[in-house]
Amino acid sequence: MKRYFRRGAAALAAAALLLAQAPQAQARDLSLADAIAQALAANTGLRVTAQDERTAAAALREAKGQNGFSLTGSGGLDASQSKGEDRTDGLSLKLNGTLPLYTGGKNEARIDAAALGTDIASLTTERAREELKYSVIKAYFDALEARKTIAVDQESADNYQAHLTNTTQLYTAGSKARIDVLRASVELSDARQTLIKAQNSYEVDLATLRNLLNIDRSEPLTLTDDFVYDTFDISLSDCIGYALRSRKDLLADRYTLQQKELAVKEAKAGLRPSVSLSAGTGLSQNFEPSSRDSHSWNAGVAASWNLFDSGVTRAAIDEAEAARDKAALSLEKARQDVDLAVREAYYNMREAEHRMSSTSDAVGQAQQDYYIAWEKYRAGEGIMLDVIDAQTALSKARLNEISAQYDYVRCKAQVVDAMGTGLTDSERAAAARLDASALQQAVAPAGARQDRETKGLAARQAEKQQAAEQPGQAAAKAAEAAGTQQAADAAAEAAAALPEAGESARAVAADAQETADDVAGELAGNEGAE
Repeated sequence: MKRYFRRGAAALAAAALLLAQAPQAQARDLSLADAIAQALAANTGLRVTAQDERTAAAALREAKGQNGFSLTGSGGLDASQSKGEDRTDGLSLKLNGTLPLYTGGKNEARIDAAALGTDIASLTTERAREELKYSVIKAYFDALEARKTIAVDQESADNYQAHLTNTTQLYTAGSKARIDVLRASVELSDARQTLIKAQNSYEVDLATLRNLLNIDRSEPLTLTDDFVYDTFDISLSDCIGYALRSRKDLLADRYTLQQKELAVKEAKAGLRPSVSLSAGTGLSQNFEPSSRDSHSWNAGVAASWNLFDSGVTRAAIDEAEAARDKAALSLEKARQDVDLAVREAYYNMREAEHRMSSTSDAVGQAQQDYYIAWEKYRAGEGIMLDVIDAQTALSKARLNEISAQYDYVRCKAQVVDAMGTGLTDSERAAAARLDASALQQAVAPAGARQDRETKGLAARQAEKQQAAEQPGQAAAKAAEAAGTQQAADAAAEAAAALPEAGESARAVAADAQETADDVAGELAGNEGAE
């Protein structure tokens, strides 16, 4: 009996070893520059914004066309009869052309406004790219901070585990009270809960980053960049001045104000006459009572003037002027908002910079305090509360240092974004790769998209789940199942999770299955004997 269990344990140990040595799902190395380039080339939000440029370009073509030559054609079949006369049947065809000569400035204002609309759309897209860049930087550093927080929380949990182990030993030796063991156990539980929350925050931050990059939401990522301290030597006044001159959204608001002024001009054109040139030709043919053809043409200049419209034109002018005044106020409000945004980001950056120097000293002091508290406790000269307080202070000091570092780089990026410094050449090249492929995919037939998305979905999910399974989980599962039929199942699962292990893993699983069968047979024999 013992021989079988030893064989099963050996098989499970071998399976766990294979699982630990086998390569896991390959994580993608991602630098901050690569992340920004990926987002600029694939972000769905940018694709949506880019469609406004197409709309603006179409509006400009429409405005220009309204001020150009137009040609219309018409035709019809006619039948008429008067009392006492024969019925008359005929066919008529007409062709008329019109060219506006003077519209009181209406068409010209409309064209100029539409041209400004194309500039506004381009500036809006460019500003969206800048804001996306900042969002990627923030998400990237959020994930890095979360990863370092996990390391601190993990170390804290390990320290509390060591406290519990040592305290238990001291209690067994009779040198410590049971209350110390209970307190150490509670602190360990709290530390593990904090660690779980930190791990979840890290996964959320990675999910946010993947969403900005528009990549597979489950793709493993390895962030290769880290915190680097670079000084920021530009003064606050220079930052504000640059922002007021360079922000794309402020420039777009200025163009919007010009659009509204042109709208006023367009509305006032209704008080002026309009002149147009027209020319046309016509062909008619009678079938009954006799066949007869006729041809005609006309040309002339027509003028019209709205003398009275019950105040409609005046109301339109008032409406346009109100919209213009609102745009002017909106521009001033936007300037104030930009000024405030730069100031807030700048002050926060400097505050984080000051915290960096102070937190670094605090970590060293907290480490010394923790060492002294623990040694005093082991020597019987201190109490457990001092050890816990020292550990809490050490973890807090380290987390404060991490927070200060990443607050600085995030706020620095926010200052740059608030200034509207724009993209680098390489980032513009990445943005240029943004094409209509995603749009074409979005408007594809729903059934076709569903077929592509659902085909083989279960198989792909199974592969990802198997590749992502942690070695420790499989090994623990195998250990718990030692000597039973569960042992074979655990070993088989380990082999299935490791297609790279090949025949070796399958051999281990087969050995475990054989062991389980032997054990089951022996147990059945023992039951029969009883």
